[in-house]
Amino acid sequence: MRTLFVLTAAFVATSVAAGDFSARDVPSAHIRQAGRVEIRNDRRGVTAYRFFGDIRQALFTLRTAPRALHYTPFGNALFDSGARVTAPMPAYLSALIADASKHHGVDPRLVAAIAARESAYNPDAVSPAGAVGVMQLMPATARYAGVRNAFDARENVFGGVHYLRTLLDTFHGDLDLTLAAYNAGPGAVQRYNGVPPFRETKDYVRTVRAAYEMALKR
Repeated sequence: MRTLFVLTAAFVATSVAAGDFSARDVPSAHIRQAGRVEIRNDRRGVTAYRFFGDIRQALFTLRTAPRALHYTPFGNALFDSGARVTAPMPAYLSALIADASKHHGVDPRLVAAIAARESAYNPDAVSPAGAVGVMQLMPATARYAGVRNAFDARENVFGGVHYLRTLLDTFHGDLDLTLAAYNAGPGAVQRYNGVPPFRETKDYVRTVRAAYEMALKR
């Protein structure tokens, strides 16, 4: 344990200045073999390496304890399942979204904003990644939601709203995290401890949120 603490202290002191150090800088760590020692850090932790030419040897790793996600609930509007859908779309689809939203307790205006971004309300839409239908369900998501035919508009919408409600509950009504999870997956949100730094996901969250907030003002 003494070696770990000494090397950690050395890392704090030297990373600001240069980002690496040699074994003679930390004699109390008892690194006696020749070779350059470097400390590298990322989101997962801090690792000390010894280099012998092109050969790298890991000395130790200190894992970073994951931070708890911070939730910012959007408000009760997300669960206003009786709200009226005002977005222009085919009447049958508006009725499906209203029915699915009432069934799962979700604001249909949010569902409409997601569907507009996902497929432009096209029940036959297929993405390059294999997402299908109005709510662009991936095969695994469709199975989770009990959807047998993702090209069936009713099944697709009900499955998508079911999944959306699951995400809203998982992320405690945080709209940005919920939208990010719908786009990139809940695992990515957990991994990055927030909205993932993907350009597509960040744009998705911004666009859908803006459309939803505009619908709330109508």
